[in-house]
Amino acid sequence: MSIQSNQNLRPKEAAKYLGIGLSTIWLFAKQGKLHPIKLSDRVTLFKKEDLDAFINGDKYES
Repeated sequence: MSIQSNQNLRPKEAAKYLGIGLSTIWLFAKQGKLHPIKLSDRVTLFKKEDLDAFINGDKYES
């Protein structure tokens, strides 16, 4: 899977990218560690740059 630097990822893709489970993605979002983008009730995205910052231990700034 090729991921461009400005791409947004669905929760399942974000979990795979981070190497964690889908339920952990939602837990981290609830805890404020990750910040989802709600497009609608059924569509949520995560910015790849935010996931990269999370991996690197950077604070959320966007």
